[in-house]
Amino acid sequence: MSDAAIIEPIGKRERTKVANRLAILAAARKVFALLGYEAATVRDIIRGTDLASGTFYNYFRSKEEVFEALADDGAARFKPILRQARERAKSFEDYLRSAFGAYFHFLVEENSIEGRPLDERQPHVRTDTPEMIAIYEEVRQGLEDAIGRGFAPRVDAEYLAYSCIGIAQEVGRAMMRRHPINADAATEFAVALVLRGLSRKA
Repeated sequence: MSDAAIIEPIGKRERTKVANRLAILAAARKVFALLGYEAATVRDIIRGTDLASGTFYNYFRSKEEVFEALADDGAARFKPILRQARERAKSFEDYLRSAFGAYFHFLVEENSIEGRPLDERQPHVRTDTPEMIAIYEEVRQGLEDAIGRGFAPRVDAEYLAYSCIGIAQEVGRAMMRRHPINADAATEFAVALVLRGLSRKA
């Protein structure tokens, strides 16, 4: 038997695993949007796929785990967007506006299905997963760069990173409860809040 014949079945199984997981996540996003997180059940998610219920439990134990996976997936896709904002920024204010703006617009896109926002009563996501830790590290690095280059006041970059992330999360949640949703207004509020706070610190 050739090496190719041995390797191909393994590759196919891995592709099937990836496809099944993506199908579950796609179905979950739609179910959470249409029914709301609290009302949605695992059975509703399974019905949105072509998979058997047993297959679902090969990947996730509960809808809570699915929600956390959606959050991690979003964080992994957002990290390069955040890095791009850092690399393109010409000033500290420009970096803040680019980073906050990117997050709020990403949040709107991620949390809507066919123009309908996801249920606002979603649980808080874990912050200790590798994907979420990577987001924190990217924010901290961006702030340290700005401080090191003299673009920002010399403050504790770790505290500032957590503060900016907290502002983004809470302002983002409030933004998603508003109608109409205005990501640009949320961005300007967050930028002003950080800059005015730092100017008082300085």
